[in-house]
Amino acid sequence: MNHQNLTVCKSNQVIEAGYKLSLNEQRAVLACIGQVKSTEELLKTDVFELSAKDFSKLFNISEDRAYSELQEIAKNLYQRSMTIHNPDPKHPKLKKLETRWISSIGYIPDEGKIVLRFSQDILPYLGGLKGTFTKYELKHIGNMNSVYAIRLYELLMQWKSTGKREIEIDWLKKQFQIEELYPDMADFKKRVINPAIKEINKYSNFNVTWEQRKTGRKVTHLTFSFYEKPPETEKPKRTNAKKEKTVYGVPMSEINKRALAGEKVEDAAARINRENEAKTTPPTPVKSAETTTRKPKAEKPKETDEQKAARSAALKNALRGK
Repeated sequence: MNHQNLTVCKSNQVIEAGYKLSLNEQRAVLACIGQVKSTEELLKTDVFELSAKDFSKLFNISEDRAYSELQEIAKNLYQRSMTIHNPDPKHPKLKKLETRWISSIGYIPDEGKIVLRFSQDILPYLGGLKGTFTKYELKHIGNMNSVYAIRLYELLMQWKSTGKREIEIDWLKKQFQIEELYPDMADFKKRVINPAIKEINKYSNFNVTWEQRKTGRKVTHLTFSFYEKPPETEKPKRTNAKKEKTVYGVPMSEINKRALAGEKVEDAAARINRENEAKTTPPTPVKSAETTTRKPKAEKPKETDEQKAARSAALKNALRGK
């Protein structure tokens, strides 16, 4: 069984039908409906299997618990029924139809699985579907632990294209078959609505908000607004590698590699920083020849013969005077 690709398809008449299943009975029914090829005719001879291993993976419970739950489902599911209102448009006088969910169910202990067939009257509402039906992926309700969350999610998915649905409270209680429970609105919100919305928002692919509407002084309707969550982006994986110790910003591995004999860690780190800085500091630019060439000294004028004779006579006179 491909757990990721199981898709539940139901006629809207079954979505709005009145019934009450336990959480695990509901899970088993949906897991088998997810195996139905909704575009093909469903036959009363078609058999569906659900193993403890698959039940465990689909609904995030232990295999040991899955074995015991399937045995319990095999005992009780045959007794469960539903009420479909206005079941056949071709027969408008038929206002409701009572039918079992399944026509037979068995448990195979050695394999830890149940095998079942859907009842004949429900077949047209699960297979060969055309026109109005509701479709969703089973994985979006797989982690829910409230039967009301699953039922409410289905009712909202029926109106997925609009993102809004108003539901009469008395009608909702009737479909959930809890008409006699929670007469106080505060109790109904606390026990049914709030937990259901919390699970839908946490586990499904939709976010839901709601508000109540009064008729006179009495709260009579609930209005739900919902939108699909954006796809999740993959989070970067965390690494368990510890950060390496550094001294003055120099990793210890580099200090150990470049330290001189007898050199202190701090001194080695300071020296490495100086060496690294020297490597990265650009050299001082040398001035071009044009700017550094000194101006040539002015040449002395050459001495004439007359000047040489006069200088020689002056020198002789000076010597005589001594």
